[in-house]
Amino acid sequence: MMTAARPADPSLGGGDIDRYPYADAPAGLDRPGGAPSWDGGDADMGRVGRRPAGSRGRGLHGQLVQQLGQMIVSGDLGADRPLVPEEIGQRFEVSRTVVRESLRVLEAKGLVSARPNVGTRVRPVSDWNLLDPDIIEWRAFGPQRDDQRRELFELRWTIEPLAARLAAGHGREDVQQRLVDMTDIMTHAVGQGDGLTFSRADAEFHALLLQVAGNRMLEHLSGIVTSALQVSGGPVTGCERPGEHSVALHTRVVEALAASDGAEAETAMRQLLAVHADTGPGGSPDHVVPAPREH
Repeated sequence: MMTAARPADPSLGGGDIDRYPYADAPAGLDRPGGAPSWDGGDADMGRVGRRPAGSRGRGLHGQLVQQLGQMIVSGDLGADRPLVPEEIGQRFEVSRTVVRESLRVLEAKGLVSARPNVGTRVRPVSDWNLLDPDIIEWRAFGPQRDDQRRELFELRWTIEPLAARLAAGHGREDVQQRLVDMTDIMTHAVGQGDGLTFSRADAEFHALLLQVAGNRMLEHLSGIVTSALQVSGGPVTGCERPGEHSVALHTRVVEALAASDGAEAETAMRQLLAVHADTGPGGSPDHVVPAPREH
């Protein structure tokens, strides 16, 4: 487990990099109730790292990627901030190899850049790979939480109705049966009041639709949408609230696909991605999906 090795050195700009030792991450990054995931959490990653896999890996390397990534995304390490590998290694008590590999991962995500005679510096938001699952996760549980969720829902509103229309032309029996299985699981989960199981089945349902739309770019987005849904922090995933009406809409999508009715599948999906706003403790909407525009 990484810890801050010693008090901050004033020469490092006030020691911002030491503000949040790994075990005491900012409260905004802690996940209420844990992230929905078929395989459960990864205890090795502590409170702020629950996904069992990902590009950041495991162990000290994965923890350092997680720590620095969250600090960059939250703004605690602002744009153009220099990151000196030796100082990072001292503060988090890790080897230069761990620091070097971690910074390479962050560079691949667009969060930092390394240039000769300049060193490694934090890059502005405009350079980040905002479709990277780790960055989605870090934004979803940091200060940009509301923006991340709104942008995710707007992305889903744009691509998923189209995916449902396209999927209606691909009559794969194995996928059709899997979609039926997911609606059965959701039905049972509603009866048991099990929002977590509902979320898991819902995430797979939507991923399947993107994967069978016959469009490779949409298929590529399925993993991104799934990752974002798995870190949503609760049972609401951007669809109708878990309940009989939500299950009925999922069933309508499945029936439209079986009938190769693309228009009906698209309509049902738009109704499934219903307009709603859940008010959080602070009184601000947590989930907002834009209403369709009339043409």
